[in-house]
Amino acid sequence: MFAPGAGRPLGAVALLLAVAAGLIAVGVLPHPLAAIGGLILIAGLWAFLAWFFRDPERAPGPGIVSAADGKVRAVDREGDRWRISVFMNVTDVHVNRLPLDARVTEVADSGSGFRPAFQPDAAHNVQRAYSLATPIGPVEVVQMTGVLARRLVSFVGEGWSGAKGARFGMIVLGSRVDVLLPAGRAEPTVRVGDRVRAGTSTIARETP
Repeated sequence: MFAPGAGRPLGAVALLLAVAAGLIAVGVLPHPLAAIGGLILIAGLWAFLAWFFRDPERAPGPGIVSAADGKVRAVDREGDRWRISVFMNVTDVHVNRLPLDARVTEVADSGSGFRPAFQPDAAHNVQRAYSLATPIGPVEVVQMTGVLARRLVSFVGEGWSGAKGARFGMIVLGSRVDVLLPAGRAEPTVRVGDRVRAGTSTIARETP
């Protein structure tokens, strides 16, 4: 299964591949070896895009789950909230999922610049925050850009409701996703360096 929006780039490269193969077949291209090399490069590009836009089906895990695939880069107490930050690299699944049952109350863009997402000052990068109404109170999920990842994709808008593990967006070419949880209702269960998967890996447990 591919992420929403993958059809256009995959289709464009597939069409280019078909045209190039047709030109080779009818002998239009004068240098067969070079043409075949180009064909291999185009096929490799399609394979990379197919891998990048993959979107496997997943059953929601227990507790409060990760919103992104990747490595936990920070678990910080910020006033009355926990911030659990996950860094995504180019090989991770890039579709983001709800950490728990939620209704989107606001989607807001902010920030400027495209610093490396693993650095502390990346908190000021271009970003998109999803404010969520959940059973444990207000939760926020923030998609953050990086040096290469400059396209934030939303599948949903204000007023949308979804179950834990439902897809709400993606980031093209990696970067970072932060989940901010009310400290009075949630306790982190992950540590820096842990590998997590969106929708299935537990990152926190609900507290009374």
